[in-house]
Amino acid sequence: MAEDGLIAGILDGLSLRSAAFIVTIYGDVVLPRGGVLWTGTLIEICERVGINESLVRTAVSRLVAARRLKGERAGRRSYYRLDASAQKEFAEAATLLYAPDIPAHGWQILHAPALSEDDAHRLRMGHLGGQVYIRPDRGQPAPRGAVLFHATDPETLPALAGYWDLSALQTRYLDMLSRFAGLRNAGRLHGLSDADALVARLLLVHVYRNVLLRDPRLPATVLPPDWKGAEARDLFRALYRDLTPKAERHIAARFEGTDGLLTETTPESTTRLAGIA
Repeated sequence: MAEDGLIAGILDGLSLRSAAFIVTIYGDVVLPRGGVLWTGTLIEICERVGINESLVRTAVSRLVAARRLKGERAGRRSYYRLDASAQKEFAEAATLLYAPDIPAHGWQILHAPALSEDDAHRLRMGHLGGQVYIRPDRGQPAPRGAVLFHATDPETLPALAGYWDLSALQTRYLDMLSRFAGLRNAGRLHGLSDADALVARLLLVHVYRNVLLRDPRLPATVLPPDWKGAEARDLFRALYRDLTPKAERHIAARFEGTDGLLTETTPESTTRLAGIA
């Protein structure tokens, strides 16, 4: 079927780790609908992208050990909900994905002796040297123990991009644009089943999130003229909006929590869609 080929094209060559995809499912679908999902539903949706039951159960065990999911039982069924320790992480990712973009106002320059290299990378900071870092100023709080300075745009603005590996991010954005090019055709979107619309939306979120969480979101004045980040964001928002009616119809028909089928929409899912629009 045409839609089968469309999903297969998105999946072609995509390195899809079980635990990471389950995180995508919880972040995009489950979090706005109470945060808990039946294991059977999780297995069913993962099978559609080639992740079998054994891999799902192994990944869930690892996520429980990492305190990102927490198991519970109702009768003979097992359910997993977001662990309280993962709520902040999921909420921060959701803000980046679904909320309107916050423009930067100048720069933060931080002297952060206690900041590890891994934490600096996670916070998408540029390394100026020694214990000094830089990032666009969007009102983020300083890491513990850091001294924060605010700076306006310097005269050497274009040179600031050199403190981040933009080439790796550009490659990821180009891959995303190529991978989802087939979904740009409205006629092909119309032919998708409800289930495949949800799979396509989950894959869209998964691929985009994996690059967005690494992107420092530098001001346009710093970025190279052929930068694809804005184009990828526009594609994400347009496709997410167009896929959502069918995707959420499938959620309401097949996704089960402890109280039965999940609802098609919630105030949080509606807010997300409004933020994208």
